[in-house]
Amino acid sequence: MSAKVLILEDERDIREMLAFCMQQAGYQVEQAATAERVFSLFKEGFKPDIMLVDWMLPGASGVELTKKLKKDQNYQDIPVIMLTARGEEDDRVQGLEAGADDYVVKPFSPRELLARVQAVLRRSGKGNNPSEQLAHGDIQLDTAGHRVLINGEEIHLGPTEYKILHFFMSHPERVYSRGQLLDSVWGQQVVVEERTVDVHIRRLRKALQDYNVENYVQTVRGSGYRFSAK
Repeated sequence: MSAKVLILEDERDIREMLAFCMQQAGYQVEQAATAERVFSLFKEGFKPDIMLVDWMLPGASGVELTKKLKKDQNYQDIPVIMLTARGEEDDRVQGLEAGADDYVVKPFSPRELLARVQAVLRRSGKGNNPSEQLAHGDIQLDTAGHRVLINGEEIHLGPTEYKILHFFMSHPERVYSRGQLLDSVWGQQVVVEERTVDVHIRRLRKALQDYNVENYVQTVRGSGYRFSAK
């Protein structure tokens, strides 16, 4: 299984950009806008392999949350990377003394952050590379080789259809609206009409149809799409 990343960031645009970056690298991602939501996820049974925590948050700050986690035996082993615009030495020291494993100053490049995530995971002993194999039902997706196989037979997809399938297989059994798919697959900086999603979903289903797995991509009336091999 790929490592699980929990992103705690109250600014939606930044949070979703970070989530997209981590998902494209093959990590499983959960998002939270508040510390309260983090503990709700914990109660639901989600325990991340690493957390990306913004310093400035509504309510409890990222520093306060990190201190709390490091005092709790159930969560003290979760590595934390602190994200902040505060780049002074005293601020970095305060973040690290609170228990953060690394400290990244905004603005940063997704490539740099990903490298830091991988380094912290390696140091923590959780450093498996992002999953190179995703499998649901009869479909296998090799992220390293950029290949899709159905019952062992390779099929060829367009680049956008591949990205959609990769996203779906990384997040099975969840319903995503067209807008959410646009943000996650195309990115927020790209202006694309929502109907474009429907076009590429049809292309993806057509490619899967020859192998009788097109029903894995399900339409949820009034809501969007879901990937399910059940």
